[in-house]
Amino acid sequence: MTQVTFEQLLDAGCHFGHLRRKWNPNMAPYIFMERNGIHIIDLYKTQAKIDEAANAVRQLARSGKKILFVATKKQAKDIVAELVQKVNMPYVTERWPGGMLTNFSTIRKAVRKMVSIDKMMASSSYNNLSKRERLQIEREREKLNKNLGSIADLSRLPSAVFVVDVIKEHIAVAEARKLNIPTFAIVDTNSNPNLIDFPIPANDDASKSIELIIGKMVEAIEEGLAERKNSRDKEDIIEDEMMDDENVMENKGEDEEKEERRPRRPRKNVNKK
Repeated sequence: MTQVTFEQLLDAGCHFGHLRRKWNPNMAPYIFMERNGIHIIDLYKTQAKIDEAANAVRQLARSGKKILFVATKKQAKDIVAELVQKVNMPYVTERWPGGMLTNFSTIRKAVRKMVSIDKMMASSSYNNLSKRERLQIEREREKLNKNLGSIADLSRLPSAVFVVDVIKEHIAVAEARKLNIPTFAIVDTNSNPNLIDFPIPANDDASKSIELIIGKMVEAIEEGLAERKNSRDKEDIIEDEMMDDENVMENKGEDEEKEERRPRRPRKNVNKK
């Protein structure tokens, strides 16, 4: 993965924080200066934190782990949905369903209900229902898909959670912390980085800033998935070679056994006249 450059961060407006009166004192280590009453984020520290988060995300993907992305704010939801779909990771861009993590079994029941509705709609008996009944079912299916469709493949708790705005997604962060699930986040100057395991100090309001950082995370995931695939391919090759060696030895043993069982012709007595 190519390292994000200082110029890219600058062009994306990652350095713009909030007004000084809105700042969180815990963000002090990441603030470079104050300009016209607005805090400016130290982009060299942003750069380092992006690398740190990307390496961790790549390792998770390489291990086959799932990372749940959460971004329900208007300027982030479409960007996150579009980018994260490329690597087949779960995401929440609509309202965060309370208990999504802490009451995961209930969420899974709702997902299974959506699947059962799909099966019913595909069956021939569905056409026998009244128009009103079909309309009610379709509305319920649409509602479930809107809130849970993007996490339908999440069969177990995610191995990590990535949020775009720590304050807006505070419930998601709280649930992840309660379950000791590692957290990643874009953390602006009004947020508390101490709540996050892998904080990335940056502007969490500008769409270009969000797109750049999420894009780097997706790039890291792609690398991790590729490494996982290559590793598994090598294991398959080694396994095939071992099986070939075993077959060769097995065939050799069978040939030797046949040779031992073969009746031997009596040797001629060369001394007999």
